[in-house]
Amino acid sequence: MSIRILLFEDNDQLRNSLVWLFDATPDIELCGQFSHCRNAAAEMQKHSPDVVIMDIEMPGMDGIQGVRLCKEANPATHIVMYTVFEDDERLFEAICAGADGYLLKKTSPARLLDAIRDAHEGGSPVSPSLAKKLLKAFQQRPYLLPAQRPAFDLSPRETEILGWLVKGRSYKEIAAECFISVETVRRHLQNIYAKLHVNCGTEAVAKALQFQIING
Repeated sequence: MSIRILLFEDNDQLRNSLVWLFDATPDIELCGQFSHCRNAAAEMQKHSPDVVIMDIEMPGMDGIQGVRLCKEANPATHIVMYTVFEDDERLFEAICAGADGYLLKKTSPARLLDAIRDAHEGGSPVSPSLAKKLLKAFQQRPYLLPAQRPAFDLSPRETEILGWLVKGRSYKEIAAECFISVETVRRHLQNIYAKLHVNCGTEAVAKALQFQIING
């Protein structure tokens, strides 16, 4: 079954390039493409996408507000920010608004397609340079002594996979690093989500950083 996508991007040339990319990808179905996100809620209800690709700087309303509209319309939809902005403020605002991933526009087409698939499976695709920013921000929080950390009982392999997820690696990249199949990665992540009492990759990453489960 194809992954249904809505695309919000105001750069006509880039949007047309992405339309071509998605149309040429068998497991991707582009069900709508727009130059602004003012009608994001209505488009969500009309098209019921699995994944939304959202630019940040668009006319009339920025993409961060667009994320909020999309999540209000359908909280289960996965949203990947696709932007030129690398600053901490927009990164954190987007994540707090409900974005499931954050990619820079210099990301390769193949990596973008992998990120869409990862987000659809509950992952949290993040460009590596931005993942480092997240790690650095949380590493500056007060250190928790082991006795202050909840016991999540992750296995060494689960901790390793969670660490790669925090660093913004795709399912395919995690599989290659760990010498296992993508399906095995998915099974491990399902177990991780259950042990952390979370529902998706974004929540798992946030909890891993909050409770210093991984060392970065």
